[in-house]
Amino acid sequence: MVTLNRIYTRTGDGGKTRLATGEAVSKANARVEAYGGVDELNAALGVARLQTQGDGALDAILARIQNDLFDLGADLATPRRRKAGAASLRIVASQVTRLENEIDQLNASLAPLTSFVLPAGSPAAAALHLARTVCRRAERAAVAFADADGTDTHVQALRYLNRLSDLLFVAARFVNAGEHGDVLWVPAANR
Repeated sequence: MVTLNRIYTRTGDGGKTRLATGEAVSKANARVEAYGGVDELNAALGVARLQTQGDGALDAILARIQNDLFDLGADLATPRRRKAGAASLRIVASQVTRLENEIDQLNASLAPLTSFVLPAGSPAAAALHLARTVCRRAERAAVAFADADGTDTHVQALRYLNRLSDLLFVAARFVNAGEHGDVLWVPAANR
């Protein structure tokens, strides 16, 4: 359990932060960028949830995902080399499988796509599309970190981010299907 009695510590004033192992690294470190992107994604999902509270099932999915994103941040913040006996919180395959099942569940009632979808429609769909793009940016940062790190420690974390962006796309379509319908791209419409 985490206990935070004091919010500011001044330890980061010099541009350093500590990983889960206690190791000090630059705040510009690729690992920090990766889990920082996940933190930004979690905030974007919080904003999207303000718009999805009318759909209990979808909001429950997003609430669970927000919790998973803390697991994901811990995964990315924990180097493979850690103190002896210290447990690591890692994303596991069953979390990825759960996302796949939820994608299938939400997608089952949707019409097949006939064009690319513009990130628009209802306020909830627009917020979910924004969260999707933040997810893709977090995924790119996590891949860049994994490439630089050179280990396979975070394979499930990368899979999770990839599936999550798919889920957010389908969730936006799901919300629009119940309200405004998808806003489709019309190639060369403004020439």
